[in-house]
Amino acid sequence: MVVGLLALAVAVHWFEREGLKDNLDGELSFTDAIYFTMISITTTGYGDIVPISDRARMFDAFVVTPIRIFFVLIFIGTAYTFVFRRTWDKWRMERIQRNLTGHVIIAGFGTSGAEALDELLALGADPREIVVIDPSAEALERPQSLGCATAEADATRDKTLQAVRVEEARAMIVSAGRDDTAILITLTARHLAPRLKISVAVRNEDNELLARQAGATTVINPVSFAGLLLAGSTHGAHIADYIADLASSHGRVRLAEREITPAECGKSLAEVATGLGVRIYRDGIPHGFWEAEARALVLGDCIVEILPTAKREAELG
Repeated sequence: MVVGLLALAVAVHWFEREGLKDNLDGELSFTDAIYFTMISITTTGYGDIVPISDRARMFDAFVVTPIRIFFVLIFIGTAYTFVFRRTWDKWRMERIQRNLTGHVIIAGFGTSGAEALDELLALGADPREIVVIDPSAEALERPQSLGCATAEADATRDKTLQAVRVEEARAMIVSAGRDDTAILITLTARHLAPRLKISVAVRNEDNELLARQAGATTVINPVSFAGLLLAGSTHGAHIADYIADLASSHGRVRLAEREITPAECGKSLAEVATGLGVRIYRDGIPHGFWEAEARALVLGDCIVEILPTAKREAELG
């Protein structure tokens, strides 16, 4: 656009050169037209070449002057983007990095990423302990307004994840919108943080196994999950409602996962006092509450239980 405006101004000055006067030799060459255009647009104006006709003066007043203002805005915007903004972002990221530990990283801030952020905040997460990565500055405006740390970058790159200290993170949520991008982000994160909990959203069922092979701890297919809810609703009007209730912090109940305490060793899953135990994980293998393994808990077991939400607990006093 800059080049086009310059070419327009030079062309008009050349074809309307009869309206310009060169005070040095009285003749206006094409080089003189380029020179006059440049000094006019940069507001220098040495006075060696001046417009003398009404047409030339009107062109400079109503065309060259707006071009001059437009150029100034472009240069200021460029300086802001490449100097001030990058310097500011670098300083802000360095300041954030000093305090980043035990945080949650959200890679991709589309619809699913936004829902994940809202749910984390509803569960009581500190927004200062959440980092959102997205290549779009517009997408990052909302998490910034909520107090989250943000990084306008490509989450598939080692440099980006190292900048947000992925190796110190508590968990990572990958919602890139594309399965191939999500899998690549997972591979990169797993390479940098072998013990990190990574939850990935994929839309194609064929890619679920690939996501697990890439290192995902949890793979969620929103399309399949919606199908399960729809199918479940045909067996009872309240099944889908209850599953949605379990998955959300805004309902009456919620699912929680934790390791058992030493005091619970030897007890059955039904005797867990904190909530309603529904499943245990022993050496990574799931066991239902009806199975023999759930009759005697051992140290290292991880239990999944149903608890009332904080809102419901407050209602109960």
